[in-house]
Amino acid sequence: MTSLPEDSSSLISEDDRDTAVQRVQEAYAEGHVSHEEMDERLHQVLTAKTHSDLVPALASLPEKNAGTTSTIAAAGGRIKRQGAWRVPRVLKVASAYGRVHLDLSRAVIEHQVVDIELELGTGRAKITVPRDAIVDFEDLHTGWKDTRYKPPRRTASGGPTIRISGTMGFGRLKIRHARR
Repeated sequence: MTSLPEDSSSLISEDDRDTAVQRVQEAYAEGHVSHEEMDERLHQVLTAKTHSDLVPALASLPEKNAGTTSTIAAAGGRIKRQGAWRVPRVLKVASAYGRVHLDLSRAVIEHQVVDIELELGTGRAKITVPRDAIVDFEDLHTGWKDTRYKPPRRTASGGPTIRISGTMGFGRLKIRHARR
């Protein structure tokens, strides 16, 4: 739902109602709610008078434009992304043999949180994140070598959170922040 105004008891506009109807219909189309639940939520939206009336109808629905999932896979060889490329909300990287290099320093990142799921067999991986990014790799399981990551001395706020998860067999993940 679009962000609610400070006063949730204010009357809703037709644009607010249309946006709420669209979110309920998208949730049904994506399989998040059943047909009966969609009917019930649409009834709530269509009879709502205030923003607080919309809250129950939109509760637990995924965010609008929650993002996309993309997969990059290779049996062998290198996987490399650099320059100005659009980073999806969820990026899955799978490689049996070979190196992986993801450079997010000049990439277009439209989401506040980006999940990178690694499934790597043998080979090194290097991820360069934006200077102001926050990195979380607690859900990454390594089989042979530990991940190398040195957080920046000065942390800038407002950057995306990059969450790295998955498994790495033989090889090391090196994470670094862009210099500029």
